[in-house]
Amino acid sequence: MQAKILLPAIFGAALMLGVPATQAVERFEIDPTHSNIFFLVEHLGYSRMVGQFQDFSGVFVFDTQDPGSGSVEVAIKTASVDTDHDKRDDHLRSPDFFNAAEFPEMAFKSTSIEVTGDKTGKITGEMTLLGVTKPITIDVTFNKLAPHPLPQYNGVVVAGFSGRGSLKRSDFGMKTFAPALGDEIEVWLEIEGHKS
Repeated sequence: MQAKILLPAIFGAALMLGVPATQAVERFEIDPTHSNIFFLVEHLGYSRMVGQFQDFSGVFVFDTQDPGSGSVEVAIKTASVDTDHDKRDDHLRSPDFFNAAEFPEMAFKSTSIEVTGDKTGKITGEMTLLGVTKPITIDVTFNKLAPHPLPQYNGVVVAGFSGRGSLKRSDFGMKTFAPALGDEIEVWLEIEGHKS
């Protein structure tokens, strides 16, 4: 998957929800130390395998007075896929799946944001994986926007949100073992961003 993220448009919209109107337009950089991008894949009907990406970056921008005008861009290094099993991860990096040598990044860029409630929204954007770009939509929940409470952060403003979505990997040309090995991939996002 090539992603300037996973999924990132989610971040922009979520932050726009439920924040004070005095904030105006703000730009946030995703904090990878306190953020996670997880995925779940059905394994032959027996269970669902959980994985994540360890190397990603992104930014989101929002205007609390006009949440729909926000934007998100995220990039994920495909070689950073991690399912806690070295042999499987090597296979996932191969041409059968992410083909990390030829496609080192996945990318996501938001195209629209719909506010659906006081703290909820939908972010639609373009996901690029294996050189193929398709639209995906992520449901987001805004969690909190406030100065970081620990003194070493010097009062930096942090925004946090959660996202849930799904995509069909075969839509992007990743068809190995589908559908026995799940075609529909569930994505979970837990994101913190620092005001920049």
